[in-house]
Amino acid sequence: MKILMVAIPNHHFFQWVNQLEKSGHEVYWFDSTDGGPEVSRISWVKQIKSWKLRWDFPFRSAIKKQLPKLYTSIQKYNERKVSTVFKQKLNEIQPDIVHCFEMRLAGFPILEVMEKSPQLKFMYSSWGSDIFYYKELGVQETQFKRFLSRVDYIITDCKRDFKIAQTNGYNHEGYSVIIGNGGLAIDFESIQTLSERQIIMIKGYEDGVGKALEIIKALELLPVALIKDFEIVIYSANILVKEYVEDSSFFAQLKVKIFERGQFVANSELLKIMGKSIIHVANSLSDGLPTSAVEAMGMGAFPIQSNPGKVTEEVIINGINGFLIEKPNDVEAIANLIKTAIENKQMRARAQEYNVHFVQQNYNRTQLQQEIINLYQRVKLN
Repeated sequence: MKILMVAIPNHHFFQWVNQLEKSGHEVYWFDSTDGGPEVSRISWVKQIKSWKLRWDFPFRSAIKKQLPKLYTSIQKYNERKVSTVFKQKLNEIQPDIVHCFEMRLAGFPILEVMEKSPQLKFMYSSWGSDIFYYKELGVQETQFKRFLSRVDYIITDCKRDFKIAQTNGYNHEGYSVIIGNGGLAIDFESIQTLSERQIIMIKGYEDGVGKALEIIKALELLPVALIKDFEIVIYSANILVKEYVEDSSFFAQLKVKIFERGQFVANSELLKIMGKSIIHVANSLSDGLPTSAVEAMGMGAFPIQSNPGKVTEEVIINGINGFLIEKPNDVEAIANLIKTAIENKQMRARAQEYNVHFVQQNYNRTQLQQEIINLYQRVKLN
């Protein structure tokens, strides 16, 4: 079977597509943003890249930087449209299925072409805030419903988003709830015991949707004595978070390590840090299933996670195997959750045992692989 994937370059997408490596399917990837060179970690996939520019003219980067208005004018004629190139590749490849990942950057640009090929199976995997927060992300309701009405099969990472899709134009019975990266490979050797854990881990997204600064400010409300023996690790940190922490007299008293957003950190390295962490804290106004929280749970860190649209409660029972942040802007409430989690070792011990088993049972990458492979065959036949 020929499968044409449409996606931006993304870690979760690469993990998903690698589940098909030994499936016997012929897999293509159309990079909808044409960002960067070919990706070696999916070298077995036929990658459609370097399609955007008609002519990569001399000194292009210098003109873009020094003469932006001129560059914009040139690019109006020099850049090919996504839909034009996608249509050409569609005709060349003649795929059995088109599968797009994420709606705004991968789905919308090819929608018109897919509408003109109604017989072609069209799968869609929603990501993050794609469905739950679509209005706030600037997507018109008519455009949202139009897109969903063309989709033949939808994959969401939580039950919440499928229900929203049903009420907004998705009219097929076929759907799957599968974690967006195709499953987790837990490194059991890196899961440390409770007494060995010496890290407080924080996801540093602060981008309008991500609310990491509220976590940082919550820590400042705690007694230094409570956390002085722990290392604070902040990953995927926006510049606002980095600057706030570096300017804080409170954090100057503590051991802090910051990985900036955009700074490459291997997923295996993050998992090892999670395996050394007592808690993992992440906070946002919108999300799908919080993959990072599930990874942290699988590595035994106690999760403290926001619950937009009640999505996180699909995996966290508040007070049992983690804490739910119900008010992302309530710094005091977040501080109380962190304090309680640090002080209650018995609760964390029970949660660690439960969560490692739960993630292994429900998100095991090896177990999900055959389900994902079979899914494409099922979609083709229906």
